[in-house]
Amino acid sequence: MDILLVASAFNSLCQRVYAELSDRGHRVDVVLASQGAEPVRAAVRERVPDLVIAPMLTTALPEDVWREHICLIVHPGPPGDRGPSALDWAVAAEAPEWGVTVLQAEAGMDAGPVWAAEPFRVAPVGKSDLYRNEVADAAVTAVLTAVRRHAEGAFKPRPQSDPAIDVVWRDPFRRQRRRVDWAHDDTATVLRKLRGADSRPGVLDELLGRELFLHGGHPEDELRGRPGELLARRAGAVCRATRDGAVWIPELRPRKNSGDPAPFRRPAAAVLAALDPGLELPDVPAPLELPQDRCTYTDIRYRQHGDIGLLSFSFPGGAMSTDQCRRLLAAYEHALTRPTRVLVLGGPRDFFSNGIHLNVIEAAAEPGQESWVNLNAMDDLVEAVLRTTDRLVVAALAGNAAAGGALLALAADQVWSRTGTVLNPHYRRMGLYGSEFWTYTLPRRVGEDEARRLTEEALPVSAANAERIGLVDRLVPAAPGKFAAAVERLAATLAAAPDLDRRIAAKASARAADERHRPLATYRRAELARMHALFFDPHAPYHALRAAFVRKTPSGSPRPLAAPPDPRQPLTGRTGPAEAGAPR
Repeated sequence: MDILLVASAFNSLCQRVYAELSDRGHRVDVVLASQGAEPVRAAVRERVPDLVIAPMLTTALPEDVWREHICLIVHPGPPGDRGPSALDWAVAAEAPEWGVTVLQAEAGMDAGPVWAAEPFRVAPVGKSDLYRNEVADAAVTAVLTAVRRHAEGAFKPRPQSDPAIDVVWRDPFRRQRRRVDWAHDDTATVLRKLRGADSRPGVLDELLGRELFLHGGHPEDELRGRPGELLARRAGAVCRATRDGAVWIPELRPRKNSGDPAPFRRPAAAVLAALDPGLELPDVPAPLELPQDRCTYTDIRYRQHGDIGLLSFSFPGGAMSTDQCRRLLAAYEHALTRPTRVLVLGGPRDFFSNGIHLNVIEAAAEPGQESWVNLNAMDDLVEAVLRTTDRLVVAALAGNAAAGGALLALAADQVWSRTGTVLNPHYRRMGLYGSEFWTYTLPRRVGEDEARRLTEEALPVSAANAERIGLVDRLVPAAPGKFAAAVERLAATLAAAPDLDRRIAAKASARAADERHRPLATYRRAELARMHALFFDPHAPYHALRAAFVRKTPSGSPRPLAAPPDPRQPLTGRTGPAEAGAPR
């Protein structure tokens, strides 16, 4: 079928629906409703789709569109649930089970007949994590069911007047409901409020005399202080006392003042340091091998079980700053000192990695320079993985991977992916050529032609399609919360395989042969020369695209699949410092 996706943003769910429908042979296009009603009408007139689907919509579809075409709305609530804040209420109420409903657009909000619905268990995680995982899994199942029913032609959607459907209207979830009362709220209540708004909009609060939005929350089992007191910092996060304990807050976002540019999330310690350069919070690091009985925040952990090492990392939003890259590299080097035969990289759930940290870069005094330093730190990490020849390295993708994060995964010997992940192994939508040795690892896995297609088309790739073309070696059909345990079992089987020594030896031999054919250093120099030219050219599209992405402002294109100019074009004689002998 010809399917048009209408979305307020080409977010993770929209990308996954796009990829899953495309995998099944449907011709799919996308239009952004955030540009107004007319681009939506124009897209419908131009394409005359068999079906219009709205995976994520914050504004109403134009009435003439839904009256003339069947338009299906993905609503993150069970049948009968109505209102704009369905998932917020589910998290706030700690609902054990929730659902996703695909319903037909009508005049009343969320009041149309039901084409499909899928329940899911509500995991005790942040709202954005829940949305990208359990909600996305249920949404894709429901969308595919609705599309099949529409194609078959005999299905009659169930009206919500059906007595079996319990209709409940839920008002917008107001900001005041999330206000933390530090003097009276216990840790569980504070965490529930923080996790209910971990991505957007955040929890509005006051620190150092400034209104700030708090993003994310993790419990702390040892540090204590006066309720509301700032106690410590760690890995960019800050610890704040509650009535009966403490919580770690990874990111903060200043509230916008009139006339200021749109603020954005950044590591909490950096935001507070900018507000008060004299603020002194003790740095309380967590051990890399954290005891199992500890309940505290750490973004990098190492654990060993027999012949397998598990290096777990989980960074907010999947982005990796210079500091995070360097700390992860140090942890990786520590893991290499341990006597293991298989080393697994990746967090237990949600994002694997999205590459360099655009928010930290945008906040830097010299964004071009910070881009350069961050990218080199990422390259150092990827190179360390590529040069590991004494054991097998597995990248375990519990969640989505993009740009340099996807290339970090491809540096491993094997890539294992949960079936619900989406990969974006390209940089073009940020106007960049790319690095992290992609010119070596991507063609090595998928061939030159497929590598060219992936980087030029710059479209999301489903886990199933990634396995088909060679980006992924194994699909792990596990629920989000069960992926880590499944990976550990598979890794233990791999470590016990009788031919493992032969495979490790073959890997080392192949790396040595590749190095003789063309050293890794030459790939790095060539890629960095391209990237340096883009980072330090103030007129390069990257800077405007980065600012628009970070500050959530329009980038000028009504269609997310209209890529910016190709950064692969010749450099017209410009040479980056990597080729001029400057330090990396």
